[in-house]
Amino acid sequence: MPQGLMKAPQRVPKQDTFQSRKKKQKQQQQPKPKRTGTLEKAKTLTLTATPRHSKLNSAQGNPPGRPHAKAKSKKAPRRYTAAKADKHELYQLAVQCAEEELEWISELYEDLYKQRALCLREDFCGTALWIAEWVKSDPSRHAIGLDLDAPTLEWGVKHNLAPLGEPGNRVRLLNQNVLDPVDTKSHLTLALNFSYWVFKKRLDLLRYFIAVHEGLEEKGLFVLDAYGGPRYMEKMTKRERDRTKIENGAFTYVWDLAKFNAIDHSIVNHIHFEFPDGTSLQKAFTYEWRFWSLPELADLLQEAGFS
Repeated sequence: MPQGLMKAPQRVPKQDTFQSRKKKQKQQQQPKPKRTGTLEKAKTLTLTATPRHSKLNSAQGNPPGRPHAKAKSKKAPRRYTAAKADKHELYQLAVQCAEEELEWISELYEDLYKQRALCLREDFCGTALWIAEWVKSDPSRHAIGLDLDAPTLEWGVKHNLAPLGEPGNRVRLLNQNVLDPVDTKSHLTLALNFSYWVFKKRLDLLRYFIAVHEGLEEKGLFVLDAYGGPRYMEKMTKRERDRTKIENGAFTYVWDLAKFNAIDHSIVNHIHFEFPDGTSLQKAFTYEWRFWSLPELADLLQEAGFS
């Protein structure tokens, strides 16, 4: 029966990583989607929800607008400018530390189940960096990635997966809604960088958690993160935005909370990039989410069947 654990964040805003164990549950195999080019396409499902079950856990993490504290610093091969920079490359350099975090998640899984995790599913996988690091870490590992944005998936294939001879061998990328069924169950499912906050209605998020639960092996672990704290529940002025220099000052990563509705907790966040030559990429990424609290998430996970 699956489990999870919660750790306090190192610095504000709080980011708690939830991992959840899956209860035993039968599921019929779904037909395999047809493959089109490098991506597999399946129909997009309209959001409607039906209650079921879930479970919670959390681990130490980092704030939304800051890079990972443990990320290895590399010398920048060049100075970036707004005219030449690739926003996906900048995002990966600033925000993601897949190699180290996957090592921690793998250790957590082994501690819980006394066996190794081999199959990883990443929802909202974007450029598939985590998937690439997963299959690089062990030749017996394989992965499935889901995302609705085909251009971002194609970028990930070109820059992260093609050098590994993927997808097609140990990696499958599905250009589909995370609510649609997948025909392979996983040991680990990830929903990171608050991506699941795209579900603004309780029933929609519950339905997503149920879909994750049904897609996990009996000994399965669900890892997701969240951020919070009073400072991140009100609009930021330009001076209040979080700024972090990346790659020895090659560029600056800016986290911006542009809107926060205290009544329904709807939020708008932007990521900006600023460069030494004075140029910038404003609103390189924009996220219109619902701000979910930890008690809400815990209740929903338990209701979806996690323990």
